[in-house]
This record gives sequence, C-alpha cells and structure tokens, in this order.
Amino acid sequence: MKVGFIGLGNVGGKLSGSLLRNGFDLTVHDLNDEFVDAFVGRGAKRAENPAELMRDCDAVITCLPSPAASDAVMQQMLPEVMPSKIWMEMSTTDEAEVKRLGTMVIERGGEAVDCPVSGGCHRAATGNISIFAGCTRETFDRIVPFLKTMGRRILHTGPLGSASILKVMTNYLATANLLTCCEALVTMKAAGMDLNTTYEAIKISSGTSFVHETESQVILNGSRDINFTMDLVKKDIGLFQTIADRNGVPLEISPLMINILKDGINRFGERAQSDDIIRRLEETTGLEISAPGFPAEMFDDELEEPGYEVVPQGLDQPFMVVE
Repeated sequence: MKVGFIGLGNVGGKLSGSLLRNGFDLTVHDLNDEFVDAFVGRGAKRAENPAELMRDCDAVITCLPSPAASDAVMQQMLPEVMPSKIWMEMSTTDEAEVKRLGTMVIERGGEAVDCPVSGGCHRAATGNISIFAGCTRETFDRIVPFLKTMGRRILHTGPLGSASILKVMTNYLATANLLTCCEALVTMKAAGMDLNTTYEAIKISSGTSFVHETESQVILNGSRDINFTMDLVKKDIGLFQTIADRNGVPLEISPLMINILKDGINRFGERAQSDDIIRRLEETTGLEISAPGFPAEMFDDELEEPGYEVVPQGLDQPFMVVE
C-alpha cells in the first residue's frame, strides 16, 4: 500500500520517519518545504497538496497541531476520497470533530481511523511509542502493519472517536503528573533536600510516574526541552474538560490545571516548553530547580522492535467493532 503523511513536525516527522526507515512507499506533504526536502532526500516522494496525496495514496495519515488544521486539510482531500481509501488521524483532537470529519470520509466510501500516539517524542523517533486506534475491526486489520511499524504497543480502543477520548485523558493525567512533580521538586528544594537524591526517591517509590522519570530529568537539567509546548498542553486539557462537560461530570482539579497553564502562557508565551511551567514557582520562591547529571533532552534507549496488539485486561480477545 502507498502511504501519504501530512504533518512532519515534532511528532509527525518521527512517525513518518519510522515508515520510511522500514521500507514503506511514502509520500509526504507539509507547509514547511525544508521538512519535505529532508524526507525526499531520504527516499520519500513529494506531494504538492493534500488532494494530490489522497489521490495517489491508499492511506493518508494526518498529524497536525489543531482540529482547525485537520479540517482545512480534509476539505482539500475530500473530493479525492473514494472506496478503499483510508484516512488516519494521528493528531490529538476532539472526539466530536474526528467523528465529523470521519463521517464525511465514510459517506464517500472510504474508511476513517483516529489513531493518536502516547509516550513522548523520544519514543516516536524509535518506533516504540504507543498507539490507540478507533475504527472497525476490518479497518484496524488493514492498517495494523503501519501501526506496528510506527509504534510498539497498539490498542484497538473501539469505534471511531474512542481513541481520541482516551488520548485526551492520558494527556490530562500527564499534565497533572507534571504539575505535581513541579510542586514536589520546588518544595523539596525549599526544605533543603538534595535534588539528585529527591529524583531517585521519587523514582523508586510509589510516587513515581512516566512523567517524573522523563520530564523531571530535563527540568533538573535546566533545558526544559520536552518537545511539547504550553499551548498544546492547554489545548489537550481543555479537550478533556470538554468531554467532562459533555457528560455532566463536575471536575474540580481540571479547571485549576487549565488556569495554571493560562497563567504560564501569559508569563512565558504560548510556545514556551511545557516543562517551563515550573518557572512560576521558581519566580515566586526565588529558588532555582536544577541538578547535575541529567540530560538536556530525552532519548529512547530501547531497541526498535516490531509492534504488537495489546489485548485489554479482562478480555480474552481484541475489541471487536462492526459498522
């Protein structure tokens, strides 16, 4: 199958790189010509616009920064959608929006999947990231070779839109982890604790988390470079709040987190690294949160391995979804 990929940024560039590295027939498009040129130099084909990509490829993957960007791309691709074409949305987006766009694809005879990723840019680079996929089982079976190449752990989550709901939830939890890690590190510094020792105490304890074991390292290094910006965090936790509102759940922590991110953006700018949110507390307390021996950015030290489907605990077979 010929695969098209739109969006070669921090995440998309790494996911599409895994496809290219593993021999897929790949055509790419991005508004940044330098990104496209780099892929063409490595053997990919170039598409001048999304419509051309959909016309010439069997499956088109989008990995874009906002629902508005995905909508703009879909409007260009839609006239070229026909039976057997597949649209795979790997952006973090709203369930209702991916269903709206996916329905237009399905009405023209195509297939639609929301398949966001989770696990950090460093794991996207090595093909070891996790991928959720919302679609029919028949569609999942068609696209699983792509998913197992771009990711390690692949979870079929149910119908179209289900993957986006779960992805937004995981980003909400990751943000809560980040904010509590920031408070913990600043409080330990204020209490006179050594931060190298503090990092290890959290890591080997019940207080650890994926976020601590990755993001706390670049916080302590001082780079705060996690390849994810405050505006994207605010978007994602806002989407989680929308899900709660839509379903009548009166959240208490979520609104506070949104306000913290709004304040961070007001102070440091939308494109500030998300881990720079700790500067709010540094500025308030006058403390500098850093320690020697931590990396400036995260790298995945796991070897690239073929992906596999995850069967949810308590189920004796993968999730089955029919139209």
